[in-house]
Amino acid sequence: MRQLVIAFKKLDTSHKQDIAFWLIFRAPPRQKGETLLTGQIADFANHHLIMNYDALKYWIALKSIPGIGNVNFPALVDKFGSMPAIFAATVSLLKETQGISKEIAIAITSFKDWDKVKEELDLIDKNKFNIITYQDELYPQQLLNIYGRPPYIYVRGNLNKDDINIAIVGSRQASTYGRYTTERISRELAYKGVTVVSGMARGIDSAAHRGAIAAHGKTIAILGSGLDVIYPPENKKLYEDITQNGAVISEFPLGTPPRSTNFPARNRIISGMSYGVVIVEAGEKSGSLITARLALEQGREVFAVPGSIDATGSRGTNKLIKQGAKLIENIDDILEEILPQIEQTTPLKPLFSADFEDMANKNVETLNEVDQIIFDFITKSRIHIDDLISSTGLSSAEILGALTTMELKGIIQQHPGKFFSLKK
Repeated sequence: MRQLVIAFKKLDTSHKQDIAFWLIFRAPPRQKGETLLTGQIADFANHHLIMNYDALKYWIALKSIPGIGNVNFPALVDKFGSMPAIFAATVSLLKETQGISKEIAIAITSFKDWDKVKEELDLIDKNKFNIITYQDELYPQQLLNIYGRPPYIYVRGNLNKDDINIAIVGSRQASTYGRYTTERISRELAYKGVTVVSGMARGIDSAAHRGAIAAHGKTIAILGSGLDVIYPPENKKLYEDITQNGAVISEFPLGTPPRSTNFPARNRIISGMSYGVVIVEAGEKSGSLITARLALEQGREVFAVPGSIDATGSRGTNKLIKQGAKLIENIDDILEEILPQIEQTTPLKPLFSADFEDMANKNVETLNEVDQIIFDFITKSRIHIDDLISSTGLSSAEILGALTTMELKGIIQQHPGKFFSLKK
């Protein structure tokens, strides 16, 4: 078997695909105890239940041709029925498709850059990424309905066609209030079984992903770079955590740097694959406002967390509220707008289930010394933050940091007026 695996590793992608296909669909029945799919061969075979390299080479090739975009790409597929048929068509037939000029048609018929396509596919295989086309069952259902949807997306991690997606985005220069509020909303949505979608940028986006992960929930990051280009670079661990708790997605080819022009396109996917978009902290020229505008154009709900009238980072969100975005104070404000749109096969999870209580009990055991001091003063009766400061002798910064940590761990809960109590 070891020699078989070594030989398998030396094969190119197309030959690996043939073997994987045979192992999955054509191999003779095995006797009890026999193991045909092992190690790297099994990994490759399972990976290619989604990936079909022979077909995908045409998708990548067509998208790489100058002049082919997200609108005329599906127009070609609709007209010719299959990807190979597009490349076999004549210039005159191709020109009959809306959005295809003579120059584009000639570029399709004369395409010869198959080696570059193969390099891309081999990189995808090496990194264990997937490509999911709009014809695949796992392509996000909400994304199918937007104008200019990407013909295919690069994915690392796992997508589920039944995901209930809510996007949370905001300023890269997030305040303590913004990060705290974002993590709380994200965590509580995750407890309900909602998938949190964001852009893995600094500030609010990162807080949104971390809140969902802290709740052992699902989160999806949409990148403005290639799937193999982690940006910002300090989010490398977060990137890995997201792939273990959901998926990282990009529409850009591997190796694409995070150019500023990529982010509006990225934002349309964030809003497009979600039922609604929550904006937490945004200045008057924040990119998050672009996401809000795109969400409205796509018929999605737009929510905004109010901020101080004196804070520059809240001017954008406060303006959105004045223009009609729904002001939110908790996740109930989101769910009451979203749930009527969803054909649910299973109800959302209760916010404070027995599983959550077990997790909170386990998290108590991981408290550090400062957290433990504060924890000892908190009961199921509410206590004000000023009383905690005076009773413990700790600084306000230490108190705030510890309270945030314990709330994210599900140990305590915050009430209006900066009161705290143990989670009931």
